Amino acid sequence: MNNNILFYVIGGATAAFVIVLFLYFILLKKMQKSEYRKIQKLQQGTKENRFSIEVLLQKLYLTYIKIPFIKRYVLKIRRRLEIVNIDDEYNTRKGTAKILTKALVILIPVILITIIITSSNYLLMFILLIFEVFMIDTLIDGSVDKIDNKILKEQIDFFSEIRHAYHEYNMVEEAIYQVSQDDEMSVSRQGEKIYDILISDDPETELEKYYDIAPNSFLKEFAGVSYLTKEFGDRKVDGASLYLKNVNNITQEMQLEILKRDKLNYVFQSLSVISIAPVLLLEPLKNWAVSNFNFVANWYEGKPGMIVQILILLLTFISYVLVRRLKDNGSTGIDTKNTENPWQAKLYKKKLIKKIVDLFIPKVGTKEYRKVQQQLKDSASHLKMEWLYMNRITLAIVTCIASIIIFSQLHVIAINYIYTEPTTDYDLIGELSEKDEKKAMEITEEDNKILDLYRGKPKTTLAQIRSSVERLNYYKEATEEEIDQAAERIEGKLKIINSEYMQWFELLLAFVFSIVAYMSPIWILMFQVKMRQLEMEDEVMQFQTIILMLMRIERVNVEIILEWLERYSNIFRPPITKCVNNYEAGAWEALEVMKDEVSYKQFIRIIESLQAAVEKIPIADAFDELDSERDYYKEKRKESNERLIKRKGMIGKVIGFAPMVCLFVGYLIIPLVFIGFTSMSSSFSSMSSGRI
Repeated sequence: MNNNILFYVIGGATAAFVIVLFLYFILLKKMQKSEYRKIQKLQQGTKENRFSIEVLLQKLYLTYIKIPFIKRYVLKIRRRLEIVNIDDEYNTRKGTAKILTKALVILIPVILITIIITSSNYLLMFILLIFEVFMIDTLIDGSVDKIDNKILKEQIDFFSEIRHAYHEYNMVEEAIYQVSQDDEMSVSRQGEKIYDILISDDPETELEKYYDIAPNSFLKEFAGVSYLTKEFGDRKVDGASLYLKNVNNITQEMQLEILKRDKLNYVFQSLSVISIAPVLLLEPLKNWAVSNFNFVANWYEGKPGMIVQILILLLTFISYVLVRRLKDNGSTGIDTKNTENPWQAKLYKKKLIKKIVDLFIPKVGTKEYRKVQQQLKDSASHLKMEWLYMNRITLAIVTCIASIIIFSQLHVIAINYIYTEPTTDYDLIGELSEKDEKKAMEITEEDNKILDLYRGKPKTTLAQIRSSVERLNYYKEATEEEIDQAAERIEGKLKIINSEYMQWFELLLAFVFSIVAYMSPIWILMFQVKMRQLEMEDEVMQFQTIILMLMRIERVNVEIILEWLERYSNIFRPPITKCVNNYEAGAWEALEVMKDEVSYKQFIRIIESLQAAVEKIPIADAFDELDSERDYYKEKRKESNERLIKRKGMIGKVIGFAPMVCLFVGYLIIPLVFIGFTSMSSSFSSMSSGRI
């Protein structure tokens, strides 16, 4: 066994060296092509003699973008980094190559180790390799989230310097320009972009464009407040600049968000590892149990052990996906998926496929259609209705086919185990001695001769088997009792082999599993809706901060406030959008309709205050409690975040630890205890009958 492991390690290391050498020659060849020559020309006169990691990353980017499978991840990272690195192609390429290289450096050794460890179990190897491909998404998302969190922390210092610059210049655009030029932070590029918007010929239109690409909502708020201050002017409130007070409010919001993200990352960083760990422990646990308790080998190597393995793998995958979704802290809230022409849209364009999918999509206007449409909205999903049903049908078909293949494989495993299991008449703790194992395998080989003779003949009788056993050379000198025992043992094996074929209930199970797979996208949407509902209080408190910033700016009315709330809303976006669209037809009535559509009490209070501001009193008077109770709302926001993190943490622990609990209880403890007691009972029964 040790020699085999050494052989695999040496083979893996050799293969890795060959791959690296092959990639080096490919890279060397590509360096001679025109794109690399352009880079070399640009470097002339500035190129350093020593090795440059900057140039290497640019070259790696050009290589990655040409590799079909890796290109998908390159484009995914680009879409997120382009938001951070506004109009900076060099830094976007460098960051993309850096993140992807780190992910590949981690992933490639893990894949090699997986192949070495699971070389004797191809099904487990296949599932693990697919699972590790999904892991690259997590590594990439985590790397980009770090960049987003870095910008968020830089904004604290950036806004602090804006305050000092505003005191000096007393002009919003000049203060932003000066700070953006002096600093060499990532957020400075955002400052330069906001400055360009403020001095443009049509700042309102440019601002709307910026809202679509801003890295986070706080920069949107800052850009909006800066524009309003430039357009309508600043004023003194309680002896202080209203603009600086608003910047301070945004800074406090950012500080709370940074604390929230740090705590969520701390709570979930270990849960992600714990949810994945059972997959890596399956094979070591099985080897330990079989080597120390030989009586469980039949369970682990046979069909029951494989079924439990598959269930644990599925549970691990589901837990891993749910923990990832639960951990989502809203950083870089831009959908990086290809929402213009994904594979679902390409397949749906095929006439035959379109006809089939349309049979499953509920009719427009029906209750079922409205229900699914509402779930898509409430979960903030990028999917269209037809894409969702493409996913559901595809999952159902793949699950059905995979289930049938797995059931067939389980039958093959059960038959192979019968043919390869060392045949012993007793159970023991520990491994068989070399002598006993050799003798047991001799019996197995003799049994296999009879099994091959009668395999596929279910009407075979015990007498026929006994007659065949008597003709074997191995049993020429055996007693009648030994021949009878051998015949009964072979008959038991033959019954198992002849019963291992696809049965009707397995096809039924495959159909049931496909139904579960068909429903799983809807259940994921429901889970996302529940998770978003946990953050309702947080969003309403953000609305309060936005209103607090806007209510004292001159010429700001209820319609402008609603437009701002729509821009920064997530959970309550549909009713707010509907209200904005209906506002011209009747302000009070549109707000009343929105109030009827929501059930969250704190948001209803905001709507009632907006209604009062439409007809009766000024906006500042309608929301005067926000200003007077600012400290209270700030503390309440902190407490709300603590509660949210605690609830997410509790749910995350239940989901994250579920695979580990199932691994030790269902895959180790129960088999050892149950099979151990069964073996002891049969041993005591044999001893008792022997004495009698």
